[in-house]
Amino acid sequence: MRTAYSVEMVRTAERELMARLPEGALMQRAAAGLAAACAGVLRRVAGRVYGGRVVLLVGSGDNGGDALYAGARLAGRGAGVTAVLLTPERAHGGGLAALRRAGGRVAEPGSAGELIARADLVVDGIVGIGGKGGLREEAVPLADAAARSRAAVVAVDLPSGVDADTGQVRGAAVRADLTVTFGAHKAGLLVDPAREYAGSVRLVDIGLPLPAEAAELEALQHADVARLLPAPGAESDKYRRGVVGIAAGSARYPGAAVLAVAGALRGGAGAVRYVGPAGDAVIARYPETLVSDQGPKRAGRVQAWVVGPGAGDDAGTVAEVLAAEVPVLIDADGLRLADAEAVRGRTAPTLMTPHAGEAAALLGVSREEVEGARLASARELAGRYGATVLLKGSTTVVAGAEGGPVRVNATGTSWLATAGSGDVLSGLAGSLLAAGLSARDAGSAGAYLHGLAGRFAADGAPTGAHDVAGAIPGAWRDVRGVRN
Repeated sequence: MRTAYSVEMVRTAERELMARLPEGALMQRAAAGLAAACAGVLRRVAGRVYGGRVVLLVGSGDNGGDALYAGARLAGRGAGVTAVLLTPERAHGGGLAALRRAGGRVAEPGSAGELIARADLVVDGIVGIGGKGGLREEAVPLADAAARSRAAVVAVDLPSGVDADTGQVRGAAVRADLTVTFGAHKAGLLVDPAREYAGSVRLVDIGLPLPAEAAELEALQHADVARLLPAPGAESDKYRRGVVGIAAGSARYPGAAVLAVAGALRGGAGAVRYVGPAGDAVIARYPETLVSDQGPKRAGRVQAWVVGPGAGDDAGTVAEVLAAEVPVLIDADGLRLADAEAVRGRTAPTLMTPHAGEAAALLGVSREEVEGARLASARELAGRYGATVLLKGSTTVVAGAEGGPVRVNATGTSWLATAGSGDVLSGLAGSLLAAGLSARDAGSAGAYLHGLAGRFAADGAPTGAHDVAGAIPGAWRDVRGVRN
């Protein structure tokens, strides 16, 4: 599992480690890892390290020191390294001396544009993880010049101008091709919009003592999801494996019911019950579905419900499902129709799966505010409703009703931005709920499989929601390490 920590936690761990190490040792560890990564980039873009043209954008403090020491190592290998000092009087003294001893040069910000235009590599050491808000005015032209150039851009620890704790970008920021981060991932490297600025991320282990239970974010990997996925035992039958109820669709949106059922049938539960006006469409496509037109209360036993996809204005069905004493997933129209007090009053787990627009409506803010502060928005919704919240989007995040680390999904693809894709995810995650997973695990594993299925279905080309549903078994096998 990949974990990310708050700036405060990272700083505390750094102080504890520095107290046990010789002075400057921790910075040298970071600089060595940064220099190795930069050397790899130079070999890729320039064919070699020797003779490569490197420009360091150096701010004050330790972030600039990391860049200067790494630049000294590159200069020692024959690269032409020039440091542009934004605040010369506050530049890291030891790093600057090391760069000069290795043959590196120093330039004023006024000459940076021409240097950057000719560079093979630009190293962003302007602001460290403690920075708040966008870039300061004097740094913006440097970030713009780097963006216009053909140089590869490597950020030191975090792209300057993004918020390490929240992933927010409140102004101009550096766009990196690679971010080399030290000791631990930071939330802003895993969550959009900041993630978009980070490029690829490489973690350099510098020995920070960080306990897993103190993480702010978690990103599941294949092995983590494989441990969560239900597998039938020798004594299993369809009821022991779980039955998921789908209350979805309407005369106007029958396809939502079909797609939710498609996801549910591939989600690990033993059976799927459908309740709603799209029964004929569902049976025509999936004859194994157990269909009822008598409402949720009379549908028969289920271990979890999915309510809302394509529901139109059927508030009665939503209320009936919320009154059930089993886990419930609320999506799409169900989010609009659900009574907030009824959600908060539930004793069984609740999983809400809004996209940014739906979350904005529930929070009473603009969509842009939600998209710019995905972590805060998911946490706020979870707190307000006493529910686990899966906030869909460019970075899907899952915030638990009980607090704790927010889970970030690493498998998403922009090809999933297609009509009906969310209905498939609802059915899939609802089926995992019925199979016995917690709301947090069902949402996390469902998003992971859904993202992976989207990648498999698209394979670099447009795809539809039905194709995504059809690719879920392949994603499941891939996660479990099962070969065809």
